[in-house]
Amino acid sequence: MDRKTALLDELRMDRTQAPAQLTGRRLPWLVGLGAVLLAAAIGMLFLAFGHQGIAVRAVTARAIGAPGAPSAGGSLLDATGYVVALREATVSGKSIYKVNEVLVQEGQPVKQGQVMARLDDTNARAALEQSKVQVKQLVAALAAAKLAADDARPLFQRNQVQLKEALISQDTFDASKASYDATQAAALVAEQNLAVAKANVEVNQRYEDDTIIEAPFDGVVTVLTAHPGELVSPQFSGGGGIAKIVDMDSLEVEVDVSENFINRVRPHQPAIITLNAYPDWSIPAEVIAVIPTADRAKATVKVRIGFKVKDARIVPEMGARVSFLDSTPQIELGSPAPTSAVIVPSAAVQASGDTGIVFVITGDHLERRPVRLGTRGADGQTILSGLQPGASLALGNLDTLKDGLRVHVVPSEVR
Repeated sequence: MDRKTALLDELRMDRTQAPAQLTGRRLPWLVGLGAVLLAAAIGMLFLAFGHQGIAVRAVTARAIGAPGAPSAGGSLLDATGYVVALREATVSGKSIYKVNEVLVQEGQPVKQGQVMARLDDTNARAALEQSKVQVKQLVAALAAAKLAADDARPLFQRNQVQLKEALISQDTFDASKASYDATQAAALVAEQNLAVAKANVEVNQRYEDDTIIEAPFDGVVTVLTAHPGELVSPQFSGGGGIAKIVDMDSLEVEVDVSENFINRVRPHQPAIITLNAYPDWSIPAEVIAVIPTADRAKATVKVRIGFKVKDARIVPEMGARVSFLDSTPQIELGSPAPTSAVIVPSAAVQASGDTGIVFVITGDHLERRPVRLGTRGADGQTILSGLQPGASLALGNLDTLKDGLRVHVVPSEVR
């Protein structure tokens, strides 16, 4: 190797040792920066989960009757049914008759005894006249029989005296006695025949009266099924009557309550009736009776509810919703008794029969609170006691929550 080559070798850089020297200078700085970033991340996590607590959604308990909440307060149970009439009747003739005249219309109120229709009475009137003539005939026959009996009596009495004085034979007396007995029997038969004829007159008079159709009680005509010229009879399938009347003062609601919840219903319990036709009208009501038998097929028990207010808007066969109200004193469950029932989303309650658990957000902590439950429907879960209106409740997986847990609220779409 010449000198020129040696000089060039001395000027060439040795790259095998440079990276090792550079790495040695940067490594402490990178380690320090990583420690700072890790500490910052740990601090942020502490702030998020240690200081602020876990994130939960929240919802506010609404008082019953508040905007967006049901109108019936303190409902233990809701059930649906129909308006029915305790007293209604289909008026008709007692036999087959042709209608001559109809004097009422649908929707017309009627009074007891008011004439509603007149039926063809041609046959009934003829039979009545015939029976009256028979009575007159039998009255004359009875008079003749009594006259004959009266005429035979003196002769019979004279023969009795002559027989004692031996002026006539026994055979003559027996003949006169038989004749006398016959006249007495004939008078008695005539009297009985007259009684039968008078009874026939009474029967035919009733047939005549049956052609006049009267209202059996005060009510309103709801259905008119016959018109002049038609034949009516209660024997016809499907009715065959003239009209149907309903006593509007006897209207009530019948509902079927599941036998699983019938223990929440009792006689004289206050209730609220809401008609499907008037959803904003809450009608005060009261339980009349719980029918003491169950429907095996539907597993329900029939309950009768009476209106406390009479109104012309209430008509038979209307759909109705009944809210059975709680009239018992509030049960203390370790929290102040509320001034009214509230409603919350079902997801905010851990339900167990008639009671449940909610988690109330107090500041930045949760408070586990027992509550008494009412009805549960599409609007949410009704809480009868244990919770004040306006309380903020936690939503989410309630199984992961516990009393005293630190939380922070995040926006919720649940209402």
